[in-house]
Amino acid sequence: MPIYRLSSHLEFPPPDAAEDGLLAVGGDLQPERLLLAYQEGIFPWYDEDNPILWWSPDPRFVLYPDAFHLPKRTRRHIRSAGYTISMDTAFPDVIQACAEIPRHGENGTWITPEMEAAYTTLFDMGYAHSIECRQDGELVGGLYGVSIGACFSGESMFSWRNNASKAALAALIDFARRHQFHFIDCQMHTEHLEHLGARDINRSQFLAELAIALRHETVHGPWKSEL
Repeated sequence: MPIYRLSSHLEFPPPDAAEDGLLAVGGDLQPERLLLAYQEGIFPWYDEDNPILWWSPDPRFVLYPDAFHLPKRTRRHIRSAGYTISMDTAFPDVIQACAEIPRHGENGTWITPEMEAAYTTLFDMGYAHSIECRQDGELVGGLYGVSIGACFSGESMFSWRNNASKAALAALIDFARRHQFHFIDCQMHTEHLEHLGARDINRSQFLAELAIALRHETVHGPWKSEL
C-alpha cells in the first residue's frame, strides 16, 4: 500500500490505513494539524534526515492509570532521594533535555528544533505539558506530552538521576487518576514501560477508547502538581 502524502489541506487518511505503522508523509507541524493528529490517534516521529512522518502503529502501547506500579525498592529510592515534583514550570528545559539525553541504540535525536518549537506552541496553548523532577532545586528528570480530553499522549522522558523520570511518571499517573484520565498513550512498546504496567492493545481497540476519552473536557494548562 502506498504511503499517503499530505498536502496543505488539514486532513489525514484513516489511521487504520497505516502499513507497518507508517501512515503518511509531509505536511507541517502547525498546531491545528498536530491537534487533529492526536485526536485521530496519529503522531509525528522522524529525524532531521527525513520529511515529517506520521504514525498509527498496530498494536498500540498504552498505560492505564490503575495498572501502573512501581517496585517497592524504586519507591523507597524516590522517597530517600528527596525529589520534588512540579508541572508546567519548565517545559522548554524538559523538551531540550529529552532531545539531548543519550539513548541506547540511537544516534542523534528525533526531537528536532522544529519539533521543539511546535510542541512549545502547544504548551503555550495549554495542550502540551511537562512534569519536572528536581533534586536540590536542579532539574534531574521529567517528561512531556500532549493531553486532549481524558487522555495523555506521552512523547518523551529523560533522567539525569536514578529513577527521576519514574518519579515524574508517578506524578503524572497521580494526576491522571485524580482527573479520571482513561489512559496514557505510550505509542511504541518499550520494556522499561512494560515493567511499569503498560501493555499492547490492538489499534481498533485503541481508536475506540480514544473516541470515548475525547468526549471529556480537556484539562488545559498550566497544570499544578498535587503531590
